[in-house]
Amino acid sequence: MNAMGVPGELLPVVILLELGGGLAIILGWKTRWISIALALFTVIAAALFHHDFADHMQLIQFQKNMAIVGGLILLAVYGAGAYSLDRQQR
Repeated sequence: MNAMGVPGELLPVVILLELGGGLAIILGWKTRWISIALALFTVIAAALFHHDFADHMQLIQFQKNMAIVGGLILLAVYGAGAYSLDRQQR
């Protein structure tokens, strides 16, 4: 992160967001909100770290991130499944 100009102090926040957010989605807890947060994070990460489209691998990584964003947006729109914690609270 430091090599790309992003402060290393943000690393614990990134780890918490990625691991905590992933676990929350697996459990189906606050799925819509967490999906939106992870989608925004992924777009920002793609823009910061994979912006050199002249490098073929960077282009592929950027496209991979955009595919992940698409899946997260689907989760945000449709929500969690029938066995999720979100559905159990209703």
